[in-house]
Amino acid sequence: MSGNMGPGIEIDLSHIPLKPVGAKEVRELEITLIIATIFRPDVINEIMDPKEFTTWLDSLAVAAGALAREKAGYTISRIAEELGRTEATIRNHLQGKTKAGKLVRETYDMLKAGKLKLALPIPVGDELNKLRERVARLEQVIKEAREELLRIADKLSLEGGSQGGQAEG
Repeated sequence: MSGNMGPGIEIDLSHIPLKPVGAKEVRELEITLIIATIFRPDVINEIMDPKEFTTWLDSLAVAAGALAREKAGYTISRIAEELGRTEATIRNHLQGKTKAGKLVRETYDMLKAGKLKLALPIPVGDELNKLRERVARLEQVIKEAREELLRIADKLSLEGGSQGGQAEG
């Protein structure tokens, strides 16, 4: 979306496990790290290049998955096996030798320090007005369609009544 965006709805991340126990908690931390890293302003600018987008997302997802599993006490070989990557790749992400690994680690550190704020933007100004206009147009289309359906239903009931009368006569 373009246009002015408001401050957004802040998502409470205090319940996200920093030392996950079990697959469900690993997944919660992994997903939080992916989403929170992607929504960081510095990362959004990096991934805007369409040629790099898929590569960035894949790298961020692997780095987040590796870090979440490391925090759960998984071995490098188990992490590599679960994520379908080499042990060297996993080590590089976890040691911050890759851009994705570094960014995900920073995101984790912000989460751990209670400084990670994740807000979903809310449209304001021009963007909000455009959405309101679109809703109004759609409501008008629905109203006109409803009126047309009623006219057709009335016409059919009149025709049905006159045909029924002829059949009885």
